[in-house]
Amino acid sequence: MNTLTRANLAEAIYSQVGLSRNESAALLESVLERISAALESGEAVKISAFGTFMVRQKGQRVGRNPKTGVEVPILPRKVLSFRPSQVLKARINGQAAPTSDNAA
Repeated sequence: MNTLTRANLAEAIYSQVGLSRNESAALLESVLERISAALESGEAVKISAFGTFMVRQKGQRVGRNPKTGVEVPILPRKVLSFRPSQVLKARINGQAAPTSDNAA
């Protein structure tokens, strides 16, 4: 299984858009920084036909050490979650993308 990296994305921008390699890398970093900043401030990031990144608040709960069975409090924290769009789900499953015509 291959992993898509920043270098792969910058190279794809370079080859498909025609910017220089440095400009492609800077563009990618700028986009990723903007997404990160929005998530840090608690905003949801929705990318059409891809999905939505959102920050959720999880409350305090009691966890258990599986080895010893000792209960341990798990402090409240924020977690990042991703909800894929219906279009992305369909593409992953090799199906035709859903259309909005059926919603009428």
